[in-house]
Amino acid sequence: MKPDVKAVYDSFPDTQLTALLAIRELILNTANTLPQIGELEESLKWNQPTYSTKLKTGTPIRLFTFGDKIALFVHCQTTLVEQIKPLFSDVFEFSGTRAVIIDPNLPLPTKELIFFIQSALTYHLSNDKK
Repeated sequence: MKPDVKAVYDSFPDTQLTALLAIRELILNTANTLPQIGELEESLKWNQPTYSTKLKTGTPIRLFTFGDKIALFVHCQTTLVEQIKPLFSDVFEFSGTRAVIIDPNLPLPTKELIFFIQSALTYHLSNDKK
């Protein structure tokens, strides 16, 4: 992890930090199962840890706090959040077309997060975009 990214993670409260680091690991591990996306880059955008594909196969995923919860943010002009709302409305909360919101005090919905991460990292490869 780059020092500037680590500094941002280190600034999070412990409850949120644990969940955010677990989601970071999910993103990194999921990316490793998707050879078609190429290399994954970890950086900061708007002072938020951001995960984007070098080949631009997907939409960047940003991790940050959302009040006392945590969020995975994607570009607001994608249809990604709208596509998963009907699938996971009982699992996630949402913020418009830009974020999936999670309570860090509950067990992480790993299966659903992996689906969302895969969808984000391959967004521009999908024929299902509307």
